Amino acid sequence: MRQVVSWSARAGVGLVRACAVAVVSMLVPAVWAGAAAVAVWWAGNPWSWPGLFVPAATCTLALSGPVCRAFRHLVARWTGTVIPAGYRQAPPVVRMSTGYWWNGYSYKRSRRDAEEEQQRRLRWSDPATWRDLRFTAIAPVTVGLVAAVPPAGLVAAAVGLTGSTTAARTAGALGLVLALAGAPYAWRPVGPVAARFLGPSPAMLLTDRVDELTAQRADATVAQAAEIRRIERDLHDGAQARLVALGLTLTTAEKLMETDPDRAKALMREVRAGAAASLAELRELVRGINPPVLTERGLVDAVRALALASPLDVAVGAGPRLDLDPPIESALYFGTAELLTNAVKHARATRARISVTRDDTGIVVIVEDDGHGGADLRPGGGLAGLQRRLAVFDGTLEIISPAGGPTVATMVVPCESL
Repeated sequence: MRQVVSWSARAGVGLVRACAVAVVSMLVPAVWAGAAAVAVWWAGNPWSWPGLFVPAATCTLALSGPVCRAFRHLVARWTGTVIPAGYRQAPPVVRMSTGYWWNGYSYKRSRRDAEEEQQRRLRWSDPATWRDLRFTAIAPVTVGLVAAVPPAGLVAAAVGLTGSTTAARTAGALGLVLALAGAPYAWRPVGPVAARFLGPSPAMLLTDRVDELTAQRADATVAQAAEIRRIERDLHDGAQARLVALGLTLTTAEKLMETDPDRAKALMREVRAGAAASLAELRELVRGINPPVLTERGLVDAVRALALASPLDVAVGAGPRLDLDPPIESALYFGTAELLTNAVKHARATRARISVTRDDTGIVVIVEDDGHGGADLRPGGGLAGLQRRLAVFDGTLEIISPAGGPTVATMVVPCESL
């Protein structure tokens, strides 16, 4: 009895899904069938066929995107397989000093005109547009026909079983059996067919990857230039100014050595204290560039040292020392430092917890604080900059920070050197 109920449930779910696939697949053929029917009905007009071709082609182009998005949604919902769309993203429209708007193709007087032309050109030049049109032609003769078998069997059963002849009833019974037997399986081809023909092609993936790497290289170049300027500014305003002052003090002490030895000794003591302060400042600067504990003891111990220096009550959970490449260790260390700084400065947290682990995806660093939340990845913000730095290593940053807290930041960097 339980098997009968289970099969009935599977058949019912399969029938609903098969009907959904059949309807979505046959939208474009229905447009052309309607155009052909109108043309046949209007056969006396010699312009009927060419005149109906243009509206039908326009409807096909307009429906290709929604039909393909519907298939991706159905496949993701039913099978859990996410098929990336692979559409090209339009670059931002920029207003020039002349007042015209540049959209990547031409100059326009208004932002609206520039965006409209950009979308039109991008749609026709995007390979994904032609991929969607190809799929709308493939889907009806593949998944559409298979998915239409159970609904067609039900229609045949409804017509045949209400007939008066034995042949009609037999055909109706066969249609019912076909509908119930095929319903659990008729929708299943949509998964592999959609994955095969709706996914981005290798050329599209390569183009997207090249664009992504180009953007990452630009971000890395900008970050490197900013870091060099910061180091130069710290040296110029700090250690260099202090050393210049020490040189002037030594010159004064040298002049006072014979006339006022006591004053000269006092100046020498000031120089010694200033030299010690300059050395401490230089060490702090070097520690900010590449912390010695990170080089000597690795990421886990460096994070523990960072937690000890934090004004928060920080608990660190980590496994044994991880053998990572220095650039990855540095990115995760400074990312953790920035997240702790944000917890103190912006979230006004009192406690934090850091977890450094590894899994099948790579290195996972989770920083959680009990602050008031509200953190988000705003363009141009510090978290967006951290996200770009991690993206250089194909890493990701995920922020979960509802209003009122807590804030959970997860950094994941794929790494084989575990």
